[in-house]
Amino acid sequence: MKVNKSWRHKIHEIIYGTHTPAGKFFDIILLVVIVYSVIIVMLESIPTFDEKHHKFLNYSEWTVTILFSIEYILRIVSINRPKKYIFSFFGIVDLLSTIPKYLSLFLIGSQYLTAFRILRLLRVFRILKLVRFVGESNNLVRALHASRTKIFVFVFFIIIISVLLGTVMYIVEGPSHGFTSIPHSVYWTIVTLTTVGYGDISPETPLGQFLATVIMIIGYGVIAVPTGIVSAEYASGISKKTTENPGKACPDCGTEIMRVDAHYCRQCGHRLSED
Repeated sequence: MKVNKSWRHKIHEIIYGTHTPAGKFFDIILLVVIVYSVIIVMLESIPTFDEKHHKFLNYSEWTVTILFSIEYILRIVSINRPKKYIFSFFGIVDLLSTIPKYLSLFLIGSQYLTAFRILRLLRVFRILKLVRFVGESNNLVRALHASRTKIFVFVFFIIIISVLLGTVMYIVEGPSHGFTSIPHSVYWTIVTLTTVGYGDISPETPLGQFLATVIMIIGYGVIAVPTGIVSAEYASGISKKTTENPGKACPDCGTEIMRVDAHYCRQCGHRLSED
């Protein structure tokens, strides 16, 4: 039996879903408009270009702002729990990318804040069905969280080493060679240890150059150790794979559904199927 879908349900499928032709078309058009809007804002910041094409840029910006305002309202009315979307990450980004142009009527220069619309390009993960990359990013976040204690201990150790070696370099080189104080020497040590090497100060004595060589060699270990810690946690985390969902969203709160076999929304607990 064919079920007649309500207008809210149809809007939800188009705006939040990427698994329908209409949803794909809407998201692609949205990305194009976002890119166009950001380009317009960037061009407005060029005085000569803005002076020559100000009217066109202004009309374009207002057109995009109105379109985004309509989209924002439709996103709210198409779900059962609007607050979930309004206070979500994308909800806040959508709002921040819309209001600056309205604020420009009262605050001069605030229209340039619309450059934050570039954050909306994060929706490309859903639009291009790159949910697996979202999952990989979640694995990376979990790996960083799991290894935070080890990384903290390592960073604390590096700080101690930097203070000790910086003090030694201050004693060896002294103010006459640019090491005017212990904090300045510690700064040089950190710059050398991280292999940045600004070159604003450098050791001139043989002993100082020898210590600098040792610090440079240690610097390679500074890069390798935290990378190894996170990599180990990441490798253990990806061993537990989950089945990913091709671009669906909860009709109640709009949260992305990450698993095909999910029966309830992980965010609001809304039942997704009758199975």
